[in-house]
Amino acid sequence: MPVEPGTLGYQALRYLEHLETKGYSPNTVGTAGIHLRFFLGWCEPRALQRPEEIDFAILERYQRSLYNYRDEAGRPLSFRAQYARLGGVRRFFRFLRRSGAITSNPADLLEPPRIERRLPKGVLTAEEAEAVLAQPDLSEARGLRDRAILELFYATGIRRQELINLTVFDLDLGSGTLTVRQGKGKKDRRVPVSERAVAWVAKYLEEVRPGLAPATDPGTLFLTRLRSGFSPERMTALVRRYIEAAGVTKPGSCHVFRHTLATLMLDGGADLRHVQEMLGHADISTTQIYTRVALARLREAYEKSHPGVRLHRPESGAHDEEGGEPETSDEA
Repeated sequence: MPVEPGTLGYQALRYLEHLETKGYSPNTVGTAGIHLRFFLGWCEPRALQRPEEIDFAILERYQRSLYNYRDEAGRPLSFRAQYARLGGVRRFFRFLRRSGAITSNPADLLEPPRIERRLPKGVLTAEEAEAVLAQPDLSEARGLRDRAILELFYATGIRRQELINLTVFDLDLGSGTLTVRQGKGKKDRRVPVSERAVAWVAKYLEEVRPGLAPATDPGTLFLTRLRSGFSPERMTALVRRYIEAAGVTKPGSCHVFRHTLATLMLDGGADLRHVQEMLGHADISTTQIYTRVALARLREAYEKSHPGVRLHRPESGAHDEEGGEPETSDEA
């Protein structure tokens, strides 16, 4: 795609630079670039090179192409993926309109696909969580570090990148609190940490981290054997390994503990607003999904434990004790 002034490629670069200057995270900017790359890649063979050439009918064709897309294995895009890609295009055209590159926004008329709000699949029971936490080999320095990592995930429900970004100054062992700095949406929050998690992190700080810290220590809390912080992929692999070692077959990795914390808190009677604050959700509707998880678990326990939960219907044409026909009554 050409990147001369006025072209779609040029405007796409301007848009990504705009996101960077507004302070959006590298992940957000990268995702926006991926969505635009899909769209520009669709436009190029159709000789669509300038923003003013794109009208509502063309955007509808692009939306249909997302619906009809199949990968090499014949699998379609999920409605969630379609929604995300189309949303990236809509935000791009909103920027073009606001910056004066186009006089009207054809994307305003697009109706995005409806996406289902699915219940999280990877929610551990308290017993499963304890089994996972018990997997690290505590006779090794790495095992002590990994136990501290798992305990902190379980105790706080923080996101993977939030844990990776933690420094030794973010955890107040005395008060049992953790400061999550620049979380999703670049918002700070402070959350409580369980006594057990504090004890394991303190043990790691005292016995393990000094041997991993580099000469010029930036203060990253959890370090690898290479004396550097974790990559997202490495952290995912670490947590997943212990989940599988515990014999837990539920999907997911780091985020499993986030789902588990929220569900167990609601099971225990926590207020929804408190769970929202704990997880750092901007919108409480995001937190409300866990009320459905808690209700589903309640129904499962109810159906397993209540003796009268099942309806036992008499067989059709059943006879009475004397072997005759069933009794009937003329009374309504």
